[in-house]
Amino acid sequence: MSMRSLLVLVLVVVAAACLAVPRGAHGAGECGKTPADKMALKLAPCASAGQDPKSAPSSGCCTAVHTIGKQSPKCLCAVMLSDTAKSAGIKPEVAMSIPKRCDLVDRPVGYKCGAYTLP
Repeated sequence: MSMRSLLVLVLVVVAAACLAVPRGAHGAGECGKTPADKMALKLAPCASAGQDPKSAPSSGCCTAVHTIGKQSPKCLCAVMLSDTAKSAGIKPEVAMSIPKRCDLVDRPVGYKCGAYTLP
């Protein structure tokens, strides 16, 4: 095989590999087609509950957490650990306790969320 043929073969293989790699913008993430950072905006009512473990979550917060959690525990986890949540001052270790503080019976108890576990 000549050097030119080998080079063409390598380029074809690289191009095929690039086409086979899923693109984040076109694929579905933890929250389906909605990015976790955008989905995190739905947790705006949880701002104080995500900063202070002694703060009672509002009914709006509990509804949002329940809705996102029913969609997918992976989505809820991604939302609670998102850059949007962090920039809003939400502490991940406090946010993980919100489903329990909302008394959500169908919460994913024991679900591993990054370095955290949902109580």
